[in-house]
Amino acid sequence: MRTAILTVGTEILFGQIVNTNAAWLSQQLNDLGIDVMYHYSVGDNPGRLEELIHFAFHDCDMVITTGGLGPTQDDLTKEVIAKAMGDRIVRNQQCYEELMKYYDRLGRHMTENNLKQADMPSTAVPLPNDQGTAPGFWLEKDGKIIAAMPGPPREMTNMFNKQLRPRLEKMQDSAIYYRILRAFALGESKMETMLLPLIDKQTDPTIATYAKEGECSLRIASKRPTLAEAKAAVADMEAKVLDIIGEFVYSCDDEELIEVVGRLLIEKHLTISCAESCTGGLFAGALVDIPGISAVFERGLVTYSNRAKMEELGVSAATLERFGAVSAETACEMAEGLQKKTGSDICISVTGVAGPDGGSAEKPVGLVYIGISYRGKTEAVKVQNRNVSRRWNRNYAVLNMLWQIYKRISG
Repeated sequence: MRTAILTVGTEILFGQIVNTNAAWLSQQLNDLGIDVMYHYSVGDNPGRLEELIHFAFHDCDMVITTGGLGPTQDDLTKEVIAKAMGDRIVRNQQCYEELMKYYDRLGRHMTENNLKQADMPSTAVPLPNDQGTAPGFWLEKDGKIIAAMPGPPREMTNMFNKQLRPRLEKMQDSAIYYRILRAFALGESKMETMLLPLIDKQTDPTIATYAKEGECSLRIASKRPTLAEAKAAVADMEAKVLDIIGEFVYSCDDEELIEVVGRLLIEKHLTISCAESCTGGLFAGALVDIPGISAVFERGLVTYSNRAKMEELGVSAATLERFGAVSAETACEMAEGLQKKTGSDICISVTGVAGPDGGSAEKPVGLVYIGISYRGKTEAVKVQNRNVSRRWNRNYAVLNMLWQIYKRISG
């Protein structure tokens, strides 16, 4: 079923709110095997809204709207839908009674304009809203379907799950299943190049690559008559993909790298401590976002100055003088000093040039050294980031720290 999602509200066009409804609905509809062809957003303008409904139905079997069902004068979605579908607005007794019960339960006086929410197209089937006062509705005519839901995400998601999803499930003639693989240390263009033998021959399942900040992901999707068939097809393609780029893939379940590393540390009972210079505590902050990490996270130090590196970690003045704070030697001594101080299974350090100033020809902005002590061995890893911004350089350093840990403990 070809579907368009139409979100109504001038505040969306003004950028006052982020249109999360369209993204969420697309995920749900794709899971049901429904093809989402278009996303439209329109302001509270009856003429443009009606024109857009007609336009969407030229190429779609179903239009799902969110927003414009409230009690105020600019809430005109249902009136416009009725006109576009050749219907008329009437007072719906079921909606009227539910509205009265709602205000009775609250013990509040209802203003007259709220009665507008009990009106809807005469041939529409109401979709009750147990999270608010504005009901939605389902309307069919001449093989076309339009489903209207309220704009507030909490009300919309609840209504979709309880009212709209069951209707759509009965209409399913296929199922879509997909998996998202996440990779690090592999750019999108290189990933695509490596996978071209699969991509060039793809029909179903399909493969799509996406770039993220500092990493990239890959979606494998299949649309088949049954969910079991779709899952089998995706699993077969996933195995082929992993044969080619498996060394770079850290998750096949669309997880963040910090989630995967945090889970592995907890599962393997590996204690960890960190000493940060250029990242200024970002790594420690990322770790403590993981529930249960207190079982393994022993200590986090921010040793930003040379004095701090010497006093807290035992980095020698001679090392700092000869090689500088941003060096493999300093990173190693930071990790080793942290190991002596904490006894953690993993001790990781980072020092670098975050920018935007402070770089040189020998040590440009974005240069980072990561020191890691694990199983009696200390190593330093050099990373040269693209000089995008100070924030990007620091965040990418954290991702590289996580990647170095992942490579050592994932098996």
